[in-house]
Amino acid sequence: MANTVEKYFDLVDQNQQKFIETLREVVAIPSVSGDASRRADVVRMGEWLQARWEALGAQCKRVDPGKQELQGEVLDLPPVILGQYGDDPSKKTVLVYGHYDVQPALLEDGWETDPFTLVEKEDGRLVGRGSTDDKGPVLGWLLCAETHKQAGIDMPVNLKFCFEGMEESGSEGLDAIIIDEADKWFKGTDLVCISDNYWLGTQKPCLTHGLRGVSYFHLEVEGPGADLHSGVFGGTVHEPMVDLVHLLSRLVDNDGRIKVPGIYDQVMAVTDDEERSYEGLEFSHKALAGDLKHDVIIHDDERMTLKHRWRYPTLSIHGVEGAFYAPGDKTVIPARVRGKFSLRTVPNMEPAKVAELVTKYIGDEFAKLGSKNRMRVIETHAGRWWYSSPDHPNFVAAAKATERVYGVKPDLTREGGSIPVTLTFEECLKVNVLLLPMGAADDGAHSINEKIDKRNYIQGIKLLGAYLHEVAALD
Repeated sequence: MANTVEKYFDLVDQNQQKFIETLREVVAIPSVSGDASRRADVVRMGEWLQARWEALGAQCKRVDPGKQELQGEVLDLPPVILGQYGDDPSKKTVLVYGHYDVQPALLEDGWETDPFTLVEKEDGRLVGRGSTDDKGPVLGWLLCAETHKQAGIDMPVNLKFCFEGMEESGSEGLDAIIIDEADKWFKGTDLVCISDNYWLGTQKPCLTHGLRGVSYFHLEVEGPGADLHSGVFGGTVHEPMVDLVHLLSRLVDNDGRIKVPGIYDQVMAVTDDEERSYEGLEFSHKALAGDLKHDVIIHDDERMTLKHRWRYPTLSIHGVEGAFYAPGDKTVIPARVRGKFSLRTVPNMEPAKVAELVTKYIGDEFAKLGSKNRMRVIETHAGRWWYSSPDHPNFVAAAKATERVYGVKPDLTREGGSIPVTLTFEECLKVNVLLLPMGAADDGAHSINEKIDKRNYIQGIKLLGAYLHEVAALD
């Protein structure tokens, strides 16, 4: 395997500029899934991928998820592109997932250059919308396969792929397709690999084996039949906004601890192995404060900061609907207000139990007020957490590949956010899922001047190929 992989690495190095030009080509397609006027561009991006894979010899299948209403228009959802490259029954089969849609981007948002023109900076940054999220990694799999063919190297595994065009807009329609294709197109899958997240820092690669879930709630308080004048009715009625602010203030304290009784009872205990996993990670409060532009970090200990990002539940208050928020002054008592908050869940929390505890606690707190207003708690979303053992052979293969490419053992990380498709693949296909990031922590996905470093892009293409070879070598 050693000589074969080195030959692959050499050819990747020789093709660096060509690979950058390919990334430039796809960044130029403004595949913004949340903009109705760009829907044709999203579809064009999916068709570009399908055509390129088919030219390589892959068998592809376009699945249309249905329709959606967006910005007053009824639109066809972008296609999900399924594919298979290789069908040797003696080889393992790896399914890879990615998305070809991107976040909106306008020059006037603060971009240094046109967001849909990839610019190679002197410091090695490749700046453009989608460069790291997720067109760079999606291209990585394609360029990996093309380079193997160019080098005359047999692909070490059968490769299946699933590329969608709605990830930035809620992956509408994807779950139904995965469920339907689980025993059809995806049948025979041994392992899943997703490259749609980022390193913990900027210098050291990582493997990600955990994601938090999210339960989202609306807390509505309703009083009089219409908004009231505060000069006439202030002090004479129970005000919905006063009740809401009180209830929201009872959810979480200033140290980030959730006040809901029993909410921590289901949280998985910290093991000795987990404690050791925090040692030597590329993470510092100094770097975090720099990213935040101001030191507002709660915890003094860096390990505790990571634990509260990765493995403890957190509760965040997001906003209030129905309250006055425009510039200027308005002396109104809102008749109905709705606060919005979410709770990030972790192993082994059950969403149904979380909703039960939250609803009961808020009900109890509201009863203490003696208010004549009406209150209700509405759960609008309940996404589960995901956790995998970093000792699984899929992760062992990825760790070996990472060390081969970068010369260091990868950090083993979890993330505070959610990638729902991870859990969908695991539950529907009954196989292990690996998160193998290409980009770095400072890539600015979703932000202005999104970039992927040339180093991460080129070494990332090597990493994807090395990973497939290590998977093939597993017992």
